[in-house]
Amino acid sequence: MNRWLSPLPINTMATIGILRIIIGAMLVYHGGEVFSTVQIKEYAQWDIFKNTSYPLLMPYIGKSSELLCGILLLFGLFTRVAAILLICSMCYITFKIGKGIIWYGDQHPFMFVLFGVLFFFAGPGNWSIDHFLFKPNSKQALYK
Repeated sequence: MNRWLSPLPINTMATIGILRIIIGAMLVYHGGEVFSTVQIKEYAQWDIFKNTSYPLLMPYIGKSSELLCGILLLFGLFTRVAAILLICSMCYITFKIGKGIIWYGDQHPFMFVLFGVLFFFAGPGNWSIDHFLFKPNSKQALYK
């Protein structure tokens, strides 16, 4: 019982790893719309894109970045690079496209921003390719 009430972390790296995998899968799902011409053309009709020189370009860039971030996070490969890309993409969606209404309309993109911040600072957690490529030594591992 004391463990549950303690302020000390419980299985932090495993929890971060599970969250990373779930968030990565969600981003792959949403980024997969890059392959739907119909969906991209629908996004291109939004007012923010309609009046630009290349209305299809931004939806393709956005969905491609979601897909790339999702794949990298899903496998835990270059997690911090993926986190930076995720933060930038979702901040654009939240504050430029959505006008920053984070308490109502743009909750989901803003939550992805927050998860990006978590993965940037906490790393990939357990079960990641980064863990095998850049083997942390025992002094670097804060939480086991």
